[in-house]
Amino acid sequence: MTILGEYALWIALPLSVWGMLLGYVGGRTQRGDYVLSAERSVYAVFFLLVLASLGVVSAFLGDKFEYWYVASYSNREMEVFYKITGLWAGQRGSLLFWAVVLAFFAALCVFLNRKKNREFMPYVAGVLQTILTFFLIVLLFADVNPFEQLAFTPANGQGLNPQLQNYWMTIHPPTLYLGFTAFTIPFAFAVAALLNGRLDARWIHLTRKWILLSWLFLSVGIIFGMRWAYEELGWGGYWFWDPVENASLLPWLTATAFLHSIQIQESRGMLKVWNMSLVLMTFLLTIFATFLTRSGLIESVHSFAEEIKIAYIFLGFMGSILAGCIVLILYRLPKLQSENRLESFVSRESAFLFNNLMLLGFAFAVFWGTIFPLVAEGFTGEKISVGPPFFERVNFP
Repeated sequence: MTILGEYALWIALPLSVWGMLLGYVGGRTQRGDYVLSAERSVYAVFFLLVLASLGVVSAFLGDKFEYWYVASYSNREMEVFYKITGLWAGQRGSLLFWAVVLAFFAALCVFLNRKKNREFMPYVAGVLQTILTFFLIVLLFADVNPFEQLAFTPANGQGLNPQLQNYWMTIHPPTLYLGFTAFTIPFAFAVAALLNGRLDARWIHLTRKWILLSWLFLSVGIIFGMRWAYEELGWGGYWFWDPVENASLLPWLTATAFLHSIQIQESRGMLKVWNMSLVLMTFLLTIFATFLTRSGLIESVHSFAEEIKIAYIFLGFMGSILAGCIVLILYRLPKLQSENRLESFVSRESAFLFNNLMLLGFAFAVFWGTIFPLVAEGFTGEKISVGPPFFERVNFP
């Protein structure tokens, strides 16, 4: 099963690239056969990533210590319960788990829209396959392949970090991953709207349930993490403003703002550019959270980086997405003009906008406090830390 999983991972990459290209070309040319092939490739990639994930789990259950990932996060004495969670215990497996959860949502999205919303689906499939292609390239070519073998087979593995041998390990990371990846669907529809020019509130109607689903999983995942930290780390509280904690909070804040502001676009045709910016920002922050946990650039008790060069790959990907979306927004700017104006500073629309500004101000303070140690070290060469007093002073009146 493990060998089959490794082959499945390699086969998934060309299929994902093929589906990505067919999605964009099919949307541009309106070729139904291209679009159908692009959508079928989503199903195929999901199936292959499930096989790859089962291959990793099989290696853990079989104590196959010839694989670096298994030898690093398991041993013969570990309970089966924790061997299964080994899939997302380290950098390599967690990236694969991220990809398979995204592929599941992508396949579900394609299935639910197989006979409707055809003006969006070619580009949606293309965007989803683009993101899957990125993660597959990282897994296969950035020295984080979970199927990498050692030159020798150790008699036993190192085992799982004692802090991770907790029942919360089975539900906290998967719940957060569900929240992160589910928001890729609204992002894909937003990009599809920019590409096909349908910039009314239609794309929002189509993704409202996905937005709520993502927000719900993020909320529950954050609460689970707080409870785990309280039990395991002995901080004397539920929140310590740790960088990885902050990274999970950031997309929740912007998603909350987005949930409020889309009501104004739906009812009044306003805040179109604002909403496009928020959906882009939230998606990038989900990638940022994934990047921060796995890059090792910022010290955190939650971080499990193994290969630091992955940080630059993630930064390049986020920069490319940001640049591409800015270009699309500028290109479609005439169609993104608001249909109405704010009538009063005490209107419902003004209240929603003020709410958004507060949430974004909160998010910016958390973001800046999180990355400041990295920025300061880059300019001064000195390591500094930003602790709870800063965040509490800035964010709470």
